[in-house]
Amino acid sequence: MTDAADLVLTNAEVHTLTEPDETAEAVAVRDGRIVRVADAYEVDFLVGVDTEVVDCDGRVVLPGFVDAHTHMQQLGQYQVHADLGEVDSPGHAVDLLASEAHDDREWILGFGWDESGWSEDRYLTREDLDSVSEERPVAAVRVDMHTAALNSVALDRLRGEMPEEDVRTDEDGEPTGVVVEDAIEPVWDAIDPDPAETRELLRAAQQYAVERGVTGVHDMVRQSHAPRAYRELEQAGELDIRVRINYWSDHLDAVQEVGLRTNHGSEKVETGAIKSFTDGSFGGRTAKLSEPYADAGDETGTWVVEPDDLHDIARQADEADLQLTVHAIGDEAITVTLDAFEDTEDPGEARHRVEHVELVTDEHIERFAELDVVASCQPNFLQWAGEDGLYQSRLGTERREQSNRYRDLLDAGVHLAFSSDVMPMDPLLGVDYAVNAPAESQRLTVTEALRAYTLGGAYAGFAEDRRGTIEVGKQADFTILDESPWEHEESIRDIDVSMTVVGGEVVHDGR
Repeated sequence: MTDAADLVLTNAEVHTLTEPDETAEAVAVRDGRIVRVADAYEVDFLVGVDTEVVDCDGRVVLPGFVDAHTHMQQLGQYQVHADLGEVDSPGHAVDLLASEAHDDREWILGFGWDESGWSEDRYLTREDLDSVSEERPVAAVRVDMHTAALNSVALDRLRGEMPEEDVRTDEDGEPTGVVVEDAIEPVWDAIDPDPAETRELLRAAQQYAVERGVTGVHDMVRQSHAPRAYRELEQAGELDIRVRINYWSDHLDAVQEVGLRTNHGSEKVETGAIKSFTDGSFGGRTAKLSEPYADAGDETGTWVVEPDDLHDIARQADEADLQLTVHAIGDEAITVTLDAFEDTEDPGEARHRVEHVELVTDEHIERFAELDVVASCQPNFLQWAGEDGLYQSRLGTERREQSNRYRDLLDAGVHLAFSSDVMPMDPLLGVDYAVNAPAESQRLTVTEALRAYTLGGAYAGFAEDRRGTIEVGKQADFTILDESPWEHEESIRDIDVSMTVVGGEVVHDGR
């Protein structure tokens, strides 16, 4: 006699996202794994007295979304502090920051501003933030997290710890309040939460994530209590998502000393890759280009990690059997990253990853395929790819149209993993951007975009045999949508997530 299921999702439009995508009416789960995917009649035989039966009322069931590059602590800070992601002017940002000034925290903080969509196209400045407070330090971190604005109190407190070349000044040599790259590190150190606050930030972040159908994240962690907090939350039965921790390269020696290895861990918390940088961002004009920026004279960007140092990091990590994941945005940075991967033993078997891959050439795409490395991309970056967007002003028309070439990467056989980088975290928004991208070289079908946000992330985390599609034997991680993205291609971002299931447990029910 076949044992009854613990959970049955029925009266649904189940998309397995296998190749080809097969559909079913129902799915049954036992002990956290899928035991049957079939029509409702067949699955109904597994309903027992204690089975939880969810009538999906025709809703779409997908494999759980995997955000393959995110920053959960920062996402939590968005929830706790001022979320500047939707502000439309410097004044609007100042008003939101001022609304946070009533609390008793030492710092007044805001996250996520993006001047590229403002009519007043400029960064926040020291003068802006001085109007928020002249007694307490104020920091507003840009959406790319490579640029921040500080008030005079914060600048006076931290200036001595900041590299002068990363502190922007005006024509008189006075600091504007804008700091970039290494000059932001003292800010992160100053606002670093303690273990208890870190747990609260991660709880807020995971709630935000599951409400958007995210069942797993690859979290980029640096000098944070997050690894400890994740394990404590798991032990307490309070961790609702699967977390893959990618440790920044300044933790590489420590990771080796304590014996961590890629893929070691539990079903909920595991060690991922060693994360490094090459360049910065287009927003800060610090992404490394082979030709100058269109709006900055002869500037070509900045090396955050010098090429020789990157080769050393790659060699050390690879020899320790650790996966590598490297931030590379500009075309010159992507070249250097692929060079470093090519010098490792077997980049394909190690599943080394390039993060962002924003300005990619034909030669790059060929090398991605030859080396069999993962392109870890953020389709929501296409919000800057229009004719009036950030890419146009920074790169000009030709390079703008060459950005974020998901179609070309996928057609070349490159492994494509989608994520958000918290800009913002919303898989359906990312899928919408990829499906409705402005250039043919960027555009994917609905099925392809969803696969990149499910199976693609699973593959990048060595989990494609356990997650990423809806098949018997795989872990029961599901995202359930109110409407079909195939029937609403022009408005996928407006579809609501009605339920999120992780390991057969309903962690979000928004019906």
